[in-house]
Amino acid sequence: MHSRTRAALLAIVLAAAAAAACGMPSPLGPDYEYEEDLTLSMDGSATLDVNASVLALDALKGLTLPPDVNARTDDLRDRVRALYESPYAGVGRISTWTRRGHRFVGIRLTVPDIRALPKAPQFAWAKYALSPDGELVAFRETLSKPPPPGVTLPPWRGDELVAFRVHLPARIRFQNSRYLDGGGTRPASRGNIVTWEQRLQQRIEGKPIAYAEDRTPDVMEVRMDRESILYRTLWLFGIAFAAALLVLAGLIWLTMRRGRDEVSRPQ
Repeated sequence: MHSRTRAALLAIVLAAAAAAACGMPSPLGPDYEYEEDLTLSMDGSATLDVNASVLALDALKGLTLPPDVNARTDDLRDRVRALYESPYAGVGRISTWTRRGHRFVGIRLTVPDIRALPKAPQFAWAKYALSPDGELVAFRETLSKPPPPGVTLPPWRGDELVAFRVHLPARIRFQNSRYLDGGGTRPASRGNIVTWEQRLQQRIEGKPIAYAEDRTPDVMEVRMDRESILYRTLWLFGIAFAAALLVLAGLIWLTMRRGRDEVSRPQ
């Protein structure tokens, strides 16, 4: 492989790793103007990463954050922390970066119970449900139209995207994600990650991002197994480890028995 090609590939890998470490979206994926990345547990606890431009937060959340890329970073982080901290979500790392002349922020939230998160002001536009559904568990997120912007915003280009991504803890049996602007069902990635995409202007206008199986608009819906992938993996690992110990014990026993037979054998 040519040295320049290797250098370019290395730069891409390093950039992706740096983005993941800082809570920023990967350069290998789409550039979202607003993104929610939810990692859900079976008990309803979750980690939620919000990555968005300041302009998108002002547009979708009715905020008045300063979009100036030269604004003081510490002041922006303090304001974002104050806006997102609540009894229903703890704010962890907050990162900032610039893309296409827009200031972006990344917010990591620890959520004790996703079903209570709409009580936090910045997530009042959503409702979350996690409940048994026969032999499966159903997760539903229902969106409503965002509040009016708190400030006058510049016109959008029209190609800005928003995304809602959910990492599920168990094998998915049904989900209603579709490709952007229609098309067929969008498959889950890596088996248990579902992404819903929409154009930012459509989200501002409150147009449905998905339809539930019963045709209820703006409902992102997933049904999954009751047993978590992690639990099943640990169970299989435990079985394999126990089997390995049994094999090792058997080999030790055979070796010791062979030694006793050789000692007791007449010379």
